[in-house]
Amino acid sequence: MEKIKNIAILGSTGSIGTQTLEVVDRHPDRFGVEVLTAQNNWELLVQQAIKYQPNTVVIVNEDHYDKVFNALDSHDIKVYAGENALSHVVQMEEVDMVLTALVGYSGLLPTVKAIECGKDIALANKETLVVAGELITSLAAEHKSNILPVDSEHSAIFQCIVGEYANPIEKLILTASGGPFRGKKRDDLLKITKEQALKHPNWDMGAKITIDSATLMNKGLEVIEAKWLFGTDQDQIEVVVHPQSIIHSMVQFEDGSIKAQLGLPDMRLPIQYAMTFPERFKADYPRFDFAQYPQLTFEKPDTETFRNLQLAYDALGKGGNHPCILNAANEIAVSEFLKDKIGFLEISDVIADCLAKVSYVQEPSLEDFISTDKETRIKAIELIK
Repeated sequence: MEKIKNIAILGSTGSIGTQTLEVVDRHPDRFGVEVLTAQNNWELLVQQAIKYQPNTVVIVNEDHYDKVFNALDSHDIKVYAGENALSHVVQMEEVDMVLTALVGYSGLLPTVKAIECGKDIALANKETLVVAGELITSLAAEHKSNILPVDSEHSAIFQCIVGEYANPIEKLILTASGGPFRGKKRDDLLKITKEQALKHPNWDMGAKITIDSATLMNKGLEVIEAKWLFGTDQDQIEVVVHPQSIIHSMVQFEDGSIKAQLGLPDMRLPIQYAMTFPERFKADYPRFDFAQYPQLTFEKPDTETFRNLQLAYDALGKGGNHPCILNAANEIAVSEFLKDKIGFLEISDVIADCLAKVSYVQEPSLEDFISTDKETRIKAIELIK
């Protein structure tokens, strides 16, 4: 009988977290839920806890602690609150894998602590590698922690290189849908509203990642993540706009051969692959039908209109703490855009200004990343005011 793999799901009430629990539902004999966490959605967290009976839950917003504690008082479930609790629960001996579906920088410290305990990481929080890629990959090697990508693009690349470890990669080709404003120019984007930006053509995601997709920052962050996950140079990572979102990404090898991973847009597939690797578990998700897609098209990204992708490449090229600055400035800019404080095109302006004005550190430590993140957020708010 196969041993049950106990999962800690950081961000269980979000899009990735809820779909992870759908995967667990399909394979209850293979997965157990050890930890569930949420930022604010305490009602759904309580519902999930009652259904899955985890050892522990964490509500990060401490204002909701009493409500969660009282709702679960009759259950044998530990309840904690606050950001620091995330870094503690991932170290529990019972946890076999930590699925990090937290949004943004908040995923960094819990992931570090989980890696230091040798836990396997199913990584849906790309910002962890964006902010501190070299540190994270070094720690993972030191503590023999496997980092398994959950993002559909990086999962696709991972699936393409399985069995190819002795064959050098010539190029990684990340596909992008182009977002809701593909084909538009800067003048067209001057009066874009958040409601328009939140309408992604192919994927159902949270607000922050949806805006990142609209600005192409999501693809920029994925470029940086790919560099650290797969050990390639910056000039080996290409972005291609593929509006149908059927080819999730590709790998070109030294002989010129290209392998691609295809499928309908469905995040449960890469989630399940990360959780079950190296096996593939049977799934009843909808199948792709070539006859329904007579054309698969490709085009170059417009980095003049969508500056964020180029800013990400530039930050990766500069190295040091520049990707950390990029990420923090973007998180603030997106948040302020969603509050109607700045326009769509101003998101890029804030990021570019922060990259120019925040202190540069060539070889940052974890403490440097923490202080850079704080300094950048203060600078971004100042720029917006």
